[in-house]
Amino acid sequence: MSLTEMQGYAFFFFTIFLVVILYGYILHLYKSEKDGVRDYEKYGKMALDDELTDKPIEENPKETNEKKEK
Repeated sequence: MSLTEMQGYAFFFFTIFLVVILYGYILHLYKSEKDGVRDYEKYGKMALDDELTDKPIEENPKETNEKKEK
């Protein structure tokens, strides 16, 4: 087996590995949105609502806890 053949096999298996990782990530995003863990539609509007005076997409839990303690 020559070095060129080994590079070809490595490229093929690495490409398959990356495709599996990509589809796993897509399924993770789909499942988390379906279960209600995250709403990715809100993140799509982030490019439109990017002024300093705009409402944050999600509240920071640390800030919420600090406000409750005071």
